[in-house]
Amino acid sequence: MKSLAIGLMSGTSLDGLDICLAEFEKQKQWTFQILKAETLPYSPDWENRLRTAIDLSADDLLELNSDYGFYLGQQVKEFIRKYKLENIDVIASHGHTVFHQPQRKFTLQVGDGRAIKLETNLPVIYDFRSQDVLMRGNGAPLVPIGDELLFSEYSACLNLGGFSNISLSSNGKRIAFDIAPVNIVLNEFAQQLGKSFDENGELARKGKVNKEVLNQMDSLDFYKQSHPKSLGAEWCHQYIYPILKDTETTDALATFTEHAAQQISNVINKNNIKDILITGGGAYNSFLIEKIRTKTKAEVILPRKEIIDYKEALIFAFMGVLRMNNEINVLSSATGSITDHCSGVIA
Repeated sequence: MKSLAIGLMSGTSLDGLDICLAEFEKQKQWTFQILKAETLPYSPDWENRLRTAIDLSADDLLELNSDYGFYLGQQVKEFIRKYKLENIDVIASHGHTVFHQPQRKFTLQVGDGRAIKLETNLPVIYDFRSQDVLMRGNGAPLVPIGDELLFSEYSACLNLGGFSNISLSSNGKRIAFDIAPVNIVLNEFAQQLGKSFDENGELARKGKVNKEVLNQMDSLDFYKQSHPKSLGAEWCHQYIYPILKDTETTDALATFTEHAAQQISNVINKNNIKDILITGGGAYNSFLIEKIRTKTKAEVILPRKEIIDYKEALIFAFMGVLRMNNEINVLSSATGSITDHCSGVIA
């Protein structure tokens, strides 16, 4: 049985909307093939609307939820037209995270799936995280179901996006958790220097590590907590930016890169990971990757570009297929919810 699905992913680093068309087939185990994929950069207006969504009033946030849903629908409709696509079984949309506070029983990804359905006239699954949060989980990370069923040949999978998160098998269970912020912070400081991001980590490479600031970040309580655990933009505003606020910008980039590499390596070393697949935008930050390589003995594997760029969108497409088949698509061992479950609202 083959399924054709489109996955939509917008990460906290706001580098654009990832659209991935993939074919999935289950025989003895699941296999996949990415057929078409692209990243659509946000216009300055959309980037600003999503970046500042955290400050909106309730009614403006509801308006954004609808507007962004129609925007997603229009982008998918154009993607389908451009590639003359047919027979798509489902569109699975992650939406764009504005709030993520599982300890208060809520998480919010804007982009109403019903608007996507109105634009495309195809089955749409959205809001994958809320059910898990209501079930006392973190609502994150969700990607481990894909790591377990599509990428099981690797000891661990590490995604370097707005935040770094890892998934690995431990005692026969797939565990996963957020490690530390990455691009959400690096992009913020790169933008102060007029760049949208720190390409290859070259800006950080020019800076000096501030040991005192580094020690403050390394001492934050989050890093001492056991998994499952997850991070949101609010955490960076509360803890990271105040620590870095008086540091010169290139030094802040150098210090934070060192911090992220150290926290990631601590997790790799503590779990005796032999080989690790690294994906997400941070995989292109050669300075960060060099630092991880020097701090750990694990074999660091950078896959082909389409996997680096679209693994998350691919897995959300896969989660949509699992949802359509009423199969488990969220692992409680990764999120901390009361049980494995099948999540996502069908529009």
